Amino acid sequence: MKKLVMITAAGALALGGVTAAGAASASPTSPAAKISWSTCSGPYGSSYGAECGFLSVPLDYAHPQGAKIKIAVSRIKHKTAKSQGVMLVNPGGPGGSGLTLPAFFTSPGVVPKKAADAYDWIGFDPRGVGSSQPTLSCIPTYFGYNRPNFIPTTKSLETYWLKRSKQYTTACEQKNAALLPHMKTIDAVKDMDGIRAALGAKQINFYGFSYGTYLGQVYSSLWPSKVRRMVLDGNVDPRRVWYAANLDQDVAFNKNIKIWFKWVADNNATFKLGTSEKTVEKLWYAQRAKLGKTPAGGKIGPDEWTDIFLQAGYYVYGWSDMGKAFSDWVTKGDQASIDELIGLYDSSAGPTDDNGFAVYNAVQCTDVQWPTSWAKWKKDNWNTYAKAPFETWDNAWFNAPCLTWPAKAGKPVHVDGKKVPGILLISETNDAATPFTGSLQVRKLYPRSSLIEGVGGTTHAGSLSGVACTDDKIADYLLSGKLPTRLSGDRSDVKCAPVPAPPADSAYPQAAARSQAARAAGGLGAHPSFGRP
Repeated sequence: MKKLVMITAAGALALGGVTAAGAASASPTSPAAKISWSTCSGPYGSSYGAECGFLSVPLDYAHPQGAKIKIAVSRIKHKTAKSQGVMLVNPGGPGGSGLTLPAFFTSPGVVPKKAADAYDWIGFDPRGVGSSQPTLSCIPTYFGYNRPNFIPTTKSLETYWLKRSKQYTTACEQKNAALLPHMKTIDAVKDMDGIRAALGAKQINFYGFSYGTYLGQVYSSLWPSKVRRMVLDGNVDPRRVWYAANLDQDVAFNKNIKIWFKWVADNNATFKLGTSEKTVEKLWYAQRAKLGKTPAGGKIGPDEWTDIFLQAGYYVYGWSDMGKAFSDWVTKGDQASIDELIGLYDSSAGPTDDNGFAVYNAVQCTDVQWPTSWAKWKKDNWNTYAKAPFETWDNAWFNAPCLTWPAKAGKPVHVDGKKVPGILLISETNDAATPFTGSLQVRKLYPRSSLIEGVGGTTHAGSLSGVACTDDKIADYLLSGKLPTRLSGDRSDVKCAPVPAPPADSAYPQAAARSQAARAAGGLGAHPSFGRP
């Protein structure tokens, strides 16, 4: 499931001054387990007052006294005289780093009414991610430019991507044999409880975006008495984990890109690409086919073209940037327009190390068993492609390592919120990464919960983006535990405006778009399409 991750805006975090000797060595479930804190190096520590450390946890919880791994943890303490406890936060993924999230939540004006001030904000890199040790990686150079077409219209293309996906799983097994069997969501949730114990807290508060909502669901199902408050934004449907969820995404992203095409058409005075959704859509697919023959700058082929505009299906934040890049390429086609496309690709899904992608696979491929028959994958994805051609095969190959993943899969976790205190759920109507039906299902499973709907919106996990109707209710809940009144029936409890689209002619630089995306969180997979949240 692509891009269940938040792109953090606070900047790079270094665990300066924290060494293996400073990490806790006791079992995380033991009261003796501690985190040795020191100021985080770099601007994150000096500007935000963040502390960093490591917590040692069992590699295998079936053998708690055996081998240990280290979870990187960050903290920004409460600013009020009275604390409301620890607030663990997760941006999504699986594979997203959460170390800089405390700086986001505690930045002035992000959470209204100074509601963040009474909490100790706790970020962490889940096992295998980022600064945690060991860091998972399989083929660091796996992604690049101008890849063979994702749509397997020929046998050779199908064979290429099957072989390439298998090569990735083989490399993962060779490099990470000890870690791979212990990368399930339930392992990360047990690590979270280890963090709770190390901090001396009887209960946790939790704010999770995207895949982070599934962490919250599993944690609260296992230990409902350890939950105080939870905000879950962009909710995973626990019934659809994970193969079916990806097919759901394909249909939802296809709907959202059409919404963006219409927005481009409605702003034809700016973009000059056509006055109807169908005209813009036809032009977009024509450019994709053209790039299949001659990649822009030798780099932006059909796969990269799709990856650039996939962002429009996740968030509204960069709509004007993408509209301008599309327009410049069509109307000018010069080196500056090529550089513009490359810049958008690199900023969202370009060549990078594969840590996020490796963790994404390690978690999703082992949480539950995926189909092992390529014939089923092929049939399901061609059937979905027939009605949703925009993203289906991109997503299929993104997940293809699960076809032959070497670690044994577990059994689905039974999500049950009957004993969980009231939690706050958030979703926009047309969230594509975690479709709205997932939030309705979680609301049903948590009878004390309330759901805020951003009506008609297409932004994934977009809370704390400045929509007062939503953000003020989050603040009220954090301050007092007050939830919106729960209504009868299978529906949202509060209807708010969605995150607004930017003006078409606004100067909306990529850096600002990424910063805004940080506020919203991402989607399923550490990049929209890694090499492509």
